[in-house]
Amino acid sequence: MSAPLDSAQPLVPTSNDQIPTSADITTTTAASNASRGQSAAASASASELASTKIVLQGALKSFQDFPIPGINFIDILPLFQDPAIHNSLLRALELQVLEFAGSSKPDVVVGLDARGFLFGPSLALKLDASFVPVRKKGKMPGPCVTAAYEKEYGTDFFQMQEGAIKPGQKVLVVDDIIATGGSAAAAGSLVKQLGGELVGYLFILEIAFLKGREKLGGVPTITLLETNE
Repeated sequence: MSAPLDSAQPLVPTSNDQIPTSADITTTTAASNASRGQSAAASASASELASTKIVLQGALKSFQDFPIPGINFIDILPLFQDPAIHNSLLRALELQVLEFAGSSKPDVVVGLDARGFLFGPSLALKLDASFVPVRKKGKMPGPCVTAAYEKEYGTDFFQMQEGAIKPGQKVLVVDDIIATGGSAAAAGSLVKQLGGELVGYLFILEIAFLKGREKLGGVPTITLLETNE
């Protein structure tokens, strides 16, 4: 009697079978470890950002009836008066950018006249990016591009020097507060006029009821701290 076909027959891999090699196993293990490492780093960064925000929120001050009756003014200047808190602010802004931008960090940080100048240059250094200022019309020498925006008392103009942004560069626009969104939108217009890629807006605070985000054309907009005022 002949033995069944599968009795004591050696298993020979066919051409479609793949036997893992030590190199395959090493590569898979390294990839798995790298993934876990990235996840742990992201978790640590998120935790650091959350705790830093609490510190920064506590440093803010508010002033009732300023600049006019009925307004509760949130003052960010205390964030710059203590060196430790100032450093925490810059670290939080850096983490916030890295969280939403990932590996696609901006090439240029654009700061709005005038409070965007308080932290824009320092943030740019942390991100290994250049800093470009946006100023009121007539404040900068040389050829400039211009964009208009509406204020409560009329029209104003922002300018940026020609050549300050190179075509294709990734640009992040920063300012202290987003209110009506008009000045931020004008800055975004200047970036586009120079051929830059507007990748986002970053603000320390937002006056949400003024709905300034609606003027920013759906561009990713990040606010570091929250206020109900």
